[in-house]
Amino acid sequence: MEQQTTSLRTTLQLSIYKVIDPFVKVLIKLGLTPNAVTTIGFMLNVGVAVIFVLGAEEGNRGDLTYVGWAGGLILFAGLFDMLDGQVARLGNMKSVFGALYDSVVDRYSELIMFLGICWYLVAHHYFLSSLFAFIALIGSMMVSYVRARAEGLGVECKGGLMQRPERVITIGLCAILCGVSSLYIGGDYKLYIPGIKYHVFETMSIFTIPIAAMAVLTNITAFNRLMDAKKSLLEREESKK
Repeated sequence: MEQQTTSLRTTLQLSIYKVIDPFVKVLIKLGLTPNAVTTIGFMLNVGVAVIFVLGAEEGNRGDLTYVGWAGGLILFAGLFDMLDGQVARLGNMKSVFGALYDSVVDRYSELIMFLGICWYLVAHHYFLSSLFAFIALIGSMMVSYVRARAEGLGVECKGGLMQRPERVITIGLCAILCGVSSLYIGGDYKLYIPGIKYHVFETMSIFTIPIAAMAVLTNITAFNRLMDAKKSLLEREESKK
Protein backbone atom coordinates (compact mmCIF):
# COMPACT_ATOMS: atom_id res chain seq x y z
CA MET A 1 0.00 0.00 0.00
CA GLU A 2 2.80 2.41 0.92
CA GLN A 3 4.62 1.65 -2.35
CA GLN A 4 1.41 2.36 -4.29
CA THR A 5 1.01 5.68 -2.45
CA THR A 6 4.62 6.61 -3.19
CA SER A 7 4.21 5.63 -6.85
CA LEU A 8 1.04 7.72 -7.15
CA ARG A 9 2.75 10.70 -5.51
CA THR A 10 5.69 10.40 -7.91
CA THR A 11 3.38 10.19 -10.92
CA LEU A 12 1.48 13.27 -9.80
CA GLN A 13 4.70 15.19 -9.21
CA LEU A 14 6.01 14.35 -12.66
CA SER A 15 2.71 15.47 -14.21
CA ILE A 16 2.86 18.78 -12.30
CA TYR A 17 6.48 19.28 -13.35
CA LYS A 18 5.45 19.05 -17.02
CA VAL A 19 2.95 21.86 -16.44
CA ILE A 20 5.21 24.17 -14.43
CA ASP A 21 8.49 23.62 -16.32
CA PRO A 22 7.78 26.44 -18.85
CA PHE A 23 7.23 28.82 -15.94
CA VAL A 24 10.40 27.52 -14.28
CA LYS A 25 12.39 28.33 -17.42
CA VAL A 26 11.01 31.88 -17.33
CA LEU A 27 12.15 32.26 -13.71
CA ILE A 28 15.61 31.05 -14.67
CA LYS A 29 15.80 33.55 -17.54
CA LEU A 30 14.80 36.31 -15.10
CA GLY A 31 17.83 35.37 -13.02
CA LEU A 32 15.99 33.99 -9.99
CA THR A 33 17.98 31.49 -7.94
CA PRO A 34 16.43 28.53 -6.11
CA ASN A 35 17.04 30.31 -2.79
CA ALA A 36 15.24 33.40 -4.09
CA VAL A 37 12.23 31.28 -5.10
CA THR A 38 12.25 29.63 -1.66
CA THR A 39 12.29 33.06 -0.02
CA ILE A 40 9.35 34.22 -2.14
CA GLY A 41 7.40 31.18 -0.96
CA PHE A 42 8.23 32.08 2.63
CA MET A 43 7.01 35.65 2.18
CA LEU A 44 3.76 34.36 0.68
CA ASN A 45 3.24 32.22 3.78
CA VAL A 46 3.79 35.32 5.90
CA GLY A 47 0.98 36.81 3.81
CA VAL A 48 -1.19 33.79 4.69
CA ALA A 49 -0.63 34.44 8.40
CA VAL A 50 -1.43 38.14 7.90
CA ILE A 51 -4.77 37.27 6.26
CA PHE A 52 -5.71 34.99 9.14
CA VAL A 53 -4.71 37.63 11.69
CA LEU A 54 -6.73 40.27 9.86
CA GLY A 55 -9.67 37.87 9.81
CA ALA A 56 -9.24 37.38 13.54
CA GLU A 57 -8.97 41.07 14.41
CA GLU A 58 -11.24 42.72 11.85
CA GLY A 59 -13.65 39.99 10.73
CA ASN A 60 -16.48 38.41 12.67
CA ARG A 61 -17.16 34.76 13.45
CA GLY A 62 -19.54 34.35 10.52
CA ASP A 63 -17.27 36.00 7.94
CA LEU A 64 -15.24 33.15 6.48
CA THR A 65 -14.05 34.96 3.37
CA TYR A 66 -10.69 35.52 5.08
CA VAL A 67 -10.33 31.74 5.39
CA GLY A 68 -11.05 31.30 1.69
CA TRP A 69 -8.53 33.94 0.58
CA ALA A 70 -5.91 32.48 2.91
CA GLY A 71 -6.52 29.05 1.37
CA GLY A 72 -5.88 30.38 -2.11
CA LEU A 73 -2.63 31.96 -1.01
CA ILE A 74 -1.60 28.73 0.78
CA LEU A 75 -1.85 26.82 -2.50
CA PHE A 76 -0.02 29.55 -4.42
CA ALA A 77 2.75 29.60 -1.81
CA GLY A 78 2.89 25.80 -1.94
CA LEU A 79 3.59 26.00 -5.66
CA PHE A 80 6.89 27.67 -4.86
CA ASP A 81 7.89 24.58 -2.84
CA MET A 82 8.00 22.75 -6.16
CA LEU A 83 9.36 25.63 -8.20
CA ASP A 84 12.55 26.06 -6.16
CA GLY A 85 13.56 22.44 -6.67
CA GLN A 86 12.85 22.59 -10.39
CA VAL A 87 14.75 25.86 -10.75
CA ALA A 88 17.73 24.15 -9.09
CA ARG A 89 17.50 21.11 -11.39
CA LEU A 90 16.75 22.77 -14.72
CA GLY A 91 19.05 25.70 -14.04
CA ASN A 92 21.86 23.44 -12.86
CA MET A 93 22.01 25.39 -9.58
CA LYS A 94 21.89 22.55 -7.06
CA SER A 95 23.86 23.06 -3.87
CA VAL A 96 24.08 21.44 -0.47
CA PHE A 97 23.33 24.72 1.27
CA GLY A 98 20.37 25.28 -1.05
CA ALA A 99 18.86 21.98 0.07
CA LEU A 100 19.43 22.94 3.71
CA TYR A 101 18.02 26.43 3.18
CA ASP A 102 14.92 25.00 1.50
CA SER A 103 14.25 22.60 4.39
CA VAL A 104 14.75 25.25 7.07
CA VAL A 105 12.61 27.88 5.33
CA ASP A 106 9.86 25.32 4.68
CA ARG A 107 9.67 24.69 8.43
CA TYR A 108 9.46 28.42 9.14
CA SER A 109 6.76 28.77 6.47
CA GLU A 110 4.66 26.03 8.03
CA LEU A 111 5.10 27.39 11.55
CA ILE A 112 4.01 30.86 10.48
CA MET A 113 1.01 29.48 8.58
CA PHE A 114 -0.16 27.53 11.62
CA LEU A 115 0.43 30.59 13.81
CA GLY A 116 -2.09 32.47 11.68
CA ILE A 117 -4.56 29.57 11.77
CA CYS A 118 -4.34 29.20 15.56
CA TRP A 119 -4.67 32.98 16.03
CA TYR A 120 -7.81 33.01 13.90
CA LEU A 121 -9.40 30.04 15.65
CA VAL A 122 -8.68 31.32 19.16
CA ALA A 123 -9.90 34.83 18.32
CA HIS A 124 -13.25 33.45 17.14
CA HIS A 125 -13.54 31.03 20.08
CA TYR A 126 -12.92 27.77 18.20
CA PHE A 127 -10.83 26.62 21.13
CA LEU A 128 -11.01 22.85 20.50
CA SER A 129 -10.16 23.37 16.83
CA SER A 130 -7.21 25.60 17.79
CA LEU A 131 -5.93 22.74 19.97
CA PHE A 132 -6.17 20.34 17.03
CA ALA A 133 -4.37 22.88 14.85
CA PHE A 134 -1.55 23.05 17.39
CA ILE A 135 -1.34 19.24 17.55
CA ALA A 136 -1.29 19.17 13.72
CA LEU A 137 1.60 21.62 13.86
CA ILE A 138 3.48 19.35 16.27
CA GLY A 139 2.87 16.35 14.01
CA SER A 140 3.95 18.27 10.91
CA MET A 141 7.22 19.29 12.53
CA MET A 142 7.88 15.78 13.82
CA VAL A 143 7.26 14.20 10.40
CA SER A 144 10.06 16.36 9.03
CA TYR A 145 12.29 16.02 12.09
CA VAL A 146 12.18 12.22 12.23
CA ARG A 147 13.15 12.06 8.56
CA ALA A 148 16.00 14.54 8.99
CA ARG A 149 17.33 12.80 12.11
CA ALA A 150 17.07 9.34 10.55
CA GLU A 151 18.84 10.46 7.37
CA GLY A 152 21.52 12.03 9.55
CA LEU A 153 22.10 8.51 10.89
CA GLY A 154 22.26 7.10 7.38
CA VAL A 155 18.71 5.71 7.21
CA GLU A 156 16.25 6.66 4.47
CA CYS A 157 12.92 7.68 5.98
CA LYS A 158 10.42 9.09 3.48
CA GLY A 159 7.21 7.10 3.80
CA GLY A 160 3.83 7.85 5.29
CA LEU A 161 0.80 10.03 4.71
CA MET A 162 0.57 13.76 5.31
CA GLN A 163 3.97 14.78 4.02
CA ARG A 164 4.34 18.48 3.27
CA PRO A 165 2.61 18.46 -0.17
CA GLU A 166 -0.41 16.65 1.25
CA ARG A 167 -0.59 19.04 4.19
CA VAL A 168 -0.44 22.12 1.99
CA ILE A 169 -3.05 20.80 -0.44
CA THR A 170 -5.39 19.65 2.36
CA ILE A 171 -5.32 22.93 4.27
CA GLY A 172 -5.42 25.09 1.15
CA LEU A 173 -8.30 23.32 -0.58
CA CYS A 174 -10.40 22.97 2.58
CA ALA A 175 -9.88 26.65 3.43
CA ILE A 176 -11.03 27.66 -0.07
CA LEU A 177 -14.04 25.32 0.12
CA CYS A 178 -14.92 26.74 3.53
CA GLY A 179 -14.78 30.31 2.28
CA VAL A 180 -16.77 29.59 -0.88
CA SER A 181 -19.39 27.54 0.99
CA SER A 182 -19.98 30.42 3.40
CA LEU A 183 -21.15 32.54 0.46
CA TYR A 184 -23.94 30.05 -0.30
CA ILE A 185 -24.98 28.52 3.03
CA GLY A 186 -23.79 31.32 5.29
CA GLY A 187 -20.78 31.50 7.57
CA ASP A 188 -22.85 30.77 10.67
CA TYR A 189 -24.78 27.76 9.31
CA LYS A 190 -25.26 25.01 11.88
CA LEU A 191 -26.66 21.51 11.50
CA TYR A 192 -28.62 20.03 14.40
CA ILE A 193 -29.83 16.48 14.87
CA PRO A 194 -33.05 15.95 16.87
CA GLY A 195 -32.25 14.77 20.36
CA ILE A 196 -28.74 16.22 20.38
CA LYS A 197 -28.34 19.49 22.25
CA TYR A 198 -25.38 20.85 20.31
CA HIS A 199 -24.90 21.24 16.57
CA VAL A 200 -22.95 18.44 14.87
CA PHE A 201 -21.71 20.48 11.93
CA GLU A 202 -21.19 24.11 10.96
CA THR A 203 -19.69 25.92 7.98
CA MET A 204 -16.34 26.28 9.73
CA SER A 205 -16.21 22.49 10.10
CA ILE A 206 -15.26 22.28 6.42
CA PHE A 207 -11.93 23.78 7.49
CA THR A 208 -11.53 22.45 11.03
CA ILE A 209 -12.45 18.78 10.55
CA PRO A 210 -9.60 18.19 8.06
CA ILE A 211 -7.22 19.93 10.48
CA ALA A 212 -8.37 17.55 13.23
CA ALA A 213 -7.74 14.60 10.88
CA MET A 214 -4.32 16.04 10.08
CA ALA A 215 -3.53 16.26 13.80
CA VAL A 216 -3.99 12.49 14.00
CA LEU A 217 -2.43 11.47 10.68
CA THR A 218 0.72 13.59 10.97
CA ASN A 219 1.59 12.13 14.34
CA ILE A 220 0.84 8.61 13.12
CA THR A 221 3.18 9.27 10.18
CA ALA A 222 5.92 10.54 12.51
CA PHE A 223 5.56 7.46 14.74
CA ASN A 224 5.59 5.07 11.77
CA ARG A 225 8.72 6.73 10.42
CA LEU A 226 10.33 6.34 13.83
CA MET A 227 9.50 2.62 13.84
CA ASP A 228 10.77 2.19 10.27
CA ALA A 229 14.01 3.91 11.21
CA LYS A 230 14.34 1.71 14.28
CA LYS A 231 13.90 -1.40 12.14
CA SER A 232 16.54 -0.24 9.64
CA LEU A 233 19.01 0.66 12.40
CA LEU A 234 18.54 -2.72 14.10
CA GLU A 235 19.05 -4.53 10.80
CA ARG A 236 22.22 -2.54 10.20
CA GLU A 237 23.54 -3.40 13.67
CA GLU A 238 22.74 -7.08 13.15
CA SER A 239 24.58 -7.12 9.83
CA LYS A 240 27.72 -5.86 11.53
CA LYS A 241 27.81 -8.75 14.00
